[in-house]
Amino acid sequence: MSHHSPIKRRPTKKIHVGSVAVGGDAPISVQSMTNTNTCDVEATVAQIQRCVDAGADFMRVSTPTMESVAAFAEIKKRVNVPLVADIHFDYKIALAVADAGADCLRINPGNIGNEQKVREVIAAARHHGVSMRIGVNAGSLEKDLQKKYGEPTGEAMLESALRHIDILDRNNFDQFKISVKASNVFLTLDAYRLISAQVDNPLHLGVTEAGVYRTGTVKSAIALGGLLLEGIGDTMRISLASQPEEEIKIGFDILKSLNIRSNGVNFIACPSCSRQEFDVIKVMNELESRLEDIREPIDLSVIGCKVNGPGEAKEVDIGVVGASPNSLVYLGGQKSHLIDTKMLADEIEQMVRAKAKELAEARAIAKQKEIIRVG
Repeated sequence: MSHHSPIKRRPTKKIHVGSVAVGGDAPISVQSMTNTNTCDVEATVAQIQRCVDAGADFMRVSTPTMESVAAFAEIKKRVNVPLVADIHFDYKIALAVADAGADCLRINPGNIGNEQKVREVIAAARHHGVSMRIGVNAGSLEKDLQKKYGEPTGEAMLESALRHIDILDRNNFDQFKISVKASNVFLTLDAYRLISAQVDNPLHLGVTEAGVYRTGTVKSAIALGGLLLEGIGDTMRISLASQPEEEIKIGFDILKSLNIRSNGVNFIACPSCSRQEFDVIKVMNELESRLEDIREPIDLSVIGCKVNGPGEAKEVDIGVVGASPNSLVYLGGQKSHLIDTKMLADEIEQMVRAKAKELAEARAIAKQKEIIRVG
């Protein structure tokens, strides 16, 4: 199966969140936010690690108090992923967490304070060489914009963002990305389309407060998928009332579905019917659980019968066509061998892990050759 995406991304500036590039030709990054008490360092570090294991490029950590800033500094020492500090209301916390090692400062122009306070935050970011994110939310627009527009609109969110961008521009600071989030799909689409036509800074995509796991996933997939199809977006977060590692998985699932970025196994499976030669749902649920640790891009097709099985199997890295007592395996689009249908989960797991090892070794060799060439 081709991993090429026909989507043409909107050109943007490139900034960095720690070691991770955002914008320009950098891959679209996937992030989440911790929901532990930041002052509980052990729990927060453990949660960040679960997200890293799921593929997170960087993580956001809220710092609502000065005590949380001290905890942030300790957390930073114990994780190997860049951290974004989330600040609201008190600009002094932004100054302190920049000193504590934050890789990016996330502020909200609706509640961080007057322009002089923002200037001080900019100075701290410049001094420490860290980027910033302007985070505009429909639910916390400035009071004058609420009065002017009557309700959150795309134009109101654009005006809020442009106000803050103007402050950064007048202070010669361009290392920032922008988000204009709403909990409504149409408002989210409108706001991002408007801002993308006005600026060339990287955009952080998200539907804020999207909801619980299932409905929030659907809402986010519709809004973010629509924007990504238009080439809009450089980094993203799926905001769910769920565990943050699930947000990472769903984010990559959206990117995989658009052939934008792969992170692990791309599962193709039939919904099953009375023609199935084995319990497709049971096998696929087991495989999804077993193969969560795989990070190499692998297309896997598991079809319960021979109606669509051969056609799908010819287009993937590993394809299985269900039959009894033995199912047919395709490797690289070609018929390969038979496997015991009663042992499908075990057999498929072994094949996927072997393919992942092969891809990882090939990638390591290519990287070494590139180092030698450049050196």
